[in-house]
Amino acid sequence: MICIKNGLVFDAVHEMPEKKDILIEEGKIVKIGQELEVSADCEIVDAEGLHVYPGFIDAHSHVGTMGSGIGFEGDDVNEMTDILTPQLRIIDGIQPMDIVFEEAREGGVTTVCTGPGSANVVGGTFIAMKTVGKRVDDMVINDRIAMKCAFGENPKRCYRDKNNYSRMSTAAKLREILFKTQEYDAKIKAAGDDVTKRPSFDFKLEAMLPVIRREIPLKVHAHRADDMFTALRIAKEFNVKITLEHVTEGSLIVDELAKENVMLAVGPTLSHRTKFELKNLSFKTPGDLANAGCHVSIITDAPVIPQQYLRLCAGLAVKEGMKEFDALKAITIHPAEHAGIEDRVGSLEVGKDADIVLMDGSVFESMSNVVATYIDGKRV
Repeated sequence: MICIKNGLVFDAVHEMPEKKDILIEEGKIVKIGQELEVSADCEIVDAEGLHVYPGFIDAHSHVGTMGSGIGFEGDDVNEMTDILTPQLRIIDGIQPMDIVFEEAREGGVTTVCTGPGSANVVGGTFIAMKTVGKRVDDMVINDRIAMKCAFGENPKRCYRDKNNYSRMSTAAKLREILFKTQEYDAKIKAAGDDVTKRPSFDFKLEAMLPVIRREIPLKVHAHRADDMFTALRIAKEFNVKITLEHVTEGSLIVDELAKENVMLAVGPTLSHRTKFELKNLSFKTPGDLANAGCHVSIITDAPVIPQQYLRLCAGLAVKEGMKEFDALKAITIHPAEHAGIEDRVGSLEVGKDADIVLMDGSVFESMSNVVATYIDGKRV
């Protein structure tokens, strides 16, 4: 049992922080309050003068899949032999002992969503995982939070000589696999318990069934406004759930996105404009969208931005007009909701995992330091 005492608690639930104690037992938060009474054998962590936050969460990255300091041998983020690869599972491509996980923890990032890159129109499933461990199976919160999907320049560039030259082709390929999956699902349902009437097993379509059945969303890579609108159009056509990822031109279509009630993962913004669709890159975007009532998460797209700088990105968004409480939610509870894991992480509440960050100042100040990071109640 551990009690973090006398810290200024920013729980990501209430806008104003309060000086409180947090009692941890068996990796969970079991009590939060002022001047908690604890047993004699309880370990006391004196957080007087410190800020106490939920563990930070990155809603979109490729951490563990690109081999820090390694070339081809460690690059497992994109399978560029087939433009439609829903059957791929990122859990099979993660190197959990890559130093990037340690660096993430040092920056207070306790949970990451990581997955395939954006070369393919459909790339495979994303995972939500903790940032500590040697075996990825033991780090998993949910090994299938979303199906990666990509619009825009990346699939055009990667497959321009392989039958995908235009945005029209990208959209058509997504529609095709969604339509085939709908048919496949209808045949399965029509067959009922009669296995002789079931359609022949199709690995790709089996992997797409959770999308068609609205069990997981399409996690849609889209920077340009028109690509976001295409994704929303197709989602409505097939009645599937989506989240929009990157949203670089979100400030140009704030009112439209506010009407859609779709979760947005904004970033990476602390980066160079490496391609044309990034020309409207700005730290004003997260605040513009949040101020309009959109559900916003701030992301690093690591390794594009190293994950330990997630909080720096939130601080820069605050500098450009985002409210501090919105920015805190954008790296805690909102990414947890974005990934569908808010029952476990994202805020400091009784019953949730004891993923806690102690800092010697505001999370938004670049000079503030992470003093301690706890994951599942253990200091890491």
